Amino acid sequence: MIDTHLHVWARARSSYDWLDDAPEPLRADHFLEQGLAAVAAHGFDRAVLVQADDTLDETQYLLELTASDPRVAGAVCYLPLEAPAIVADQLPRLTADPGFVGVRNLTHDRPDPDWILGENQRRSLAHLEASGVPLDYVAVSPRHLQNLTTLARRHPDLTIVLDHLGKPPVGYSADHARWTAQIAEAAALPNVVAKVSGIYPAAPCDADASDTAEQLRAILATALASFGPDRLMLGSDWPMGTVAGGTDAALSMLMAAVDALEPDQSAALRQRTAIRVYGLTP
Repeated sequence: MIDTHLHVWARARSSYDWLDDAPEPLRADHFLEQGLAAVAAHGFDRAVLVQADDTLDETQYLLELTASDPRVAGAVCYLPLEAPAIVADQLPRLTADPGFVGVRNLTHDRPDPDWILGENQRRSLAHLEASGVPLDYVAVSPRHLQNLTTLARRHPDLTIVLDHLGKPPVGYSADHARWTAQIAEAAALPNVVAKVSGIYPAAPCDADASDTAEQLRAILATALASFGPDRLMLGSDWPMGTVAGGTDAALSMLMAAVDALEPDQSAALRQRTAIRVYGLTP
């Protein structure tokens, strides 16, 4: 089984400035062996590393880790999408590296929610599109999800991987209809796929476990109805879950929901979709 969304960070290798304001448990270095051990307890035997810093230093770090351990299936790395000349220059080297499987930016941390729609970013995404490189896209607000559909229409040959199902509003039932409608709109575009990952209650400390599990099952059912199993994949979002109720609790609920699916659906989420989308070795 492949975990398609595992983070690691070492502050000696990249700046990770956002960690300065992060919850205390996240501020320490989080290394590969720790992450692989945490998710192995829930059945994951391989993982895709996903960027957590907007630096080329971290890109190099992730590719080194991918080459160092066969349990790492690949790495989704950073390229500066606002600098299309750099993207065009770096892509040939990166696509020649078997560990490189995609590009991501910390879009959700940009002050401008429409940053991804800029002209330079459009040119960079055209380079990814021409090279067959998927884009992981972070959407944490309705505006981000709206922009996802714009991107998918602009770049019909670019595979866009929606991280964390666009952050469904666990614990906020009033927002569920809005999220459901936006997910359906995104899923109507065939070049959009999604990760069932990073889904936590709004207030983990106060959340009732049975209510959260029920909401997670409902979210998964909505995702399956919109995308179908062959456009969904699983991810742990380790170590972010350590401050959202705990990695073990979150993954136990997620895997219980997946285990209840039909075998073919479960097989797609567990690894088949990831192998196809990221071009991984089976």
